[in-house]
Amino acid sequence: MTMLEQRIQQHFFESADLQYQSAELLSRPVAEAVQAVVAGLTAGGRLFVAGHGAAAALAVMLASEMLGRFERERPGLAAIALGADGATMSALAADGHFDQVLTRQVETLGQPGDLLLLIDPVGDHPGLLTAAQAAQGKDMTVIALTGRSGGALREVLGETDVLVTLPHDRRARVLELQLLVLHCLCDAIDLQLLGEQDPA
Repeated sequence: MTMLEQRIQQHFFESADLQYQSAELLSRPVAEAVQAVVAGLTAGGRLFVAGHGAAAALAVMLASEMLGRFERERPGLAAIALGADGATMSALAADGHFDQVLTRQVETLGQPGDLLLLIDPVGDHPGLLTAAQAAQGKDMTVIALTGRSGGALREVLGETDVLVTLPHDRRARVLELQLLVLHCLCDAIDLQLLGEQDPA
C-alpha cells in the first residue's frame, strides 16, 4: 500500500471513529432538535435554515429535503434556506451589510413560532450570531449545529433553544458529521409525522 493510499484510508477511519463515538453523545440533543422542529411546524411555524461557508450548502440541502422529500413521500414542510438567493445576498452586501444579510432576512421574514436552524463548523460567525439574536427577538426557537464546544453561539442561546455540538476540531470531520445529523433530523421528523415505515 502506498503512502497516498494510507492517507486516504486514514480519512475513512477517522470519520468512522468520530461517527461511532458521537452516536450516544448526540442522540439526545438531536432528538431535542427534532421535537422542537416538529412542534413548530405542526403549530404552523416555518423552519429557516442558514449555514456559514461550506455549511451553507448543507442548509440548502436540508431545506430542499424538507420542502420535497427525504426518503418517504409526504406533503412538503415549510422550510426556507436563508442566504440562498444570490440576488438578495448581492444587493444587501453591496449596501455594506454583508454580515447582516441573514439578520435582515430573519427580521423581515421571521414570525413568532418560527424556527431558525444555524449550521457552522465552529459557531463563531458574526452573521450567524446576530441572526440568532434577531430570531430570539422575534420569539423564534433557535437550533445551532456547531463543531467544538459551540463557539460564541453557545453564549447567545436561551433556555428553549437547542445546541448540538459535534466533538471535533477538524472542519472536514465536523461537516461530514453535520450531514449525518441533518439526515437523522429528516428521518426522525418523518418518523414523528408519518409513523414507522412498513418493511419493504
